[in-house]
Amino acid sequence: MPDAPANPPHSDPGVAAARPGRDDTPRTDPHLYLHPQTLARLGSFELRAKMIVEGVMSGMHRSPYAGVSVEFAQHRPYAPGDDIRRLDWKVYAKTDKLQVKQYQQETNLDLVILVDRSGSMSFGTRLYADATGSDRTVSIDGRPNWTKFDHATATAAALAYVTVEQGDRVGMVVYSDEIRGLLPRSGRKTTWRQIVDTLSTQPVDRETDFARVVEQTLGQVTNRCLFVVVSDFFDDPDRIKAAFARVKHRGHDLMALQVLDRAETDFPFDDPARFVGLERDGSLRLDPRAIRQDYLDAINTHIGMVRKSARSFGFDHQIVPTHDWLGPPIAAMLAKRNAMIRRSGR
Repeated sequence: MPDAPANPPHSDPGVAAARPGRDDTPRTDPHLYLHPQTLARLGSFELRAKMIVEGVMSGMHRSPYAGVSVEFAQHRPYAPGDDIRRLDWKVYAKTDKLQVKQYQQETNLDLVILVDRSGSMSFGTRLYADATGSDRTVSIDGRPNWTKFDHATATAAALAYVTVEQGDRVGMVVYSDEIRGLLPRSGRKTTWRQIVDTLSTQPVDRETDFARVVEQTLGQVTNRCLFVVVSDFFDDPDRIKAAFARVKHRGHDLMALQVLDRAETDFPFDDPARFVGLERDGSLRLDPRAIRQDYLDAINTHIGMVRKSARSFGFDHQIVPTHDWLGPPIAAMLAKRNAMIRRSGR
């Protein structure tokens, strides 16, 4: 059993959802992406970055950059070279001290959502009907199980909806071994529909190369952004950490949403079965009881390393279980971020 499995084993008899082939096109119902329970949880929170955000359109996010705008921020002592037009003469009349007015510029938040569509994301054990709260027992393309990719796309669509509704821009990257789909950032109301349409036609296959994808994505971005990565993060921990470091070095913020199925975190298998790797890892017949503890140690170590790497750069890390509704974990993270922002005075 490897120390940190790139792809934990998945049992084939009645556990793993049918993986779409390289030429198959999974179909999903876009209405499922905005479940009322999800929006009820997310609607009261604003998606804010912990960093200084820069934008090209007016939004609702304040920037610490001192400049000339309509909203007054504070006074500071006059220094030689300051524009005398910004002196507050009323303060001078009262205190006999020269004080310069400072203002806060308004800037928008640019959100870039990266959604993992590698082979391991096709795994899922939750029944489709249970996950969607509908009468439909299978997906549009006939899958009986709700996969990690289903959960990731629902997460991405919900965050995109909140972002556009609060007047900010959102873009999307869909990736596996490289960028496989790209939507430029936009604040138009039609952006959400484009995101849903793109997510609903993605094949779930190939291997993962998160570090390469981050390099490609950073090459597409010229201003500071908030990145939200929705993935199971089944990749080499050192390469994940290196990718996080690149994001931090470029001055961006990041939220790591790690989507995991209950079978991956609990390993509830008892009977000998053939376990199939979903990213060209082959297959192996195993007795689950003989490897359970080693597997659990390995998967928990891997999760811990991803969490530690994210937090070492000041990023957020959140487990997003596929067997839970989307609202609670995402709302909890946004509430935490907003509290941190208020405490930092940003």
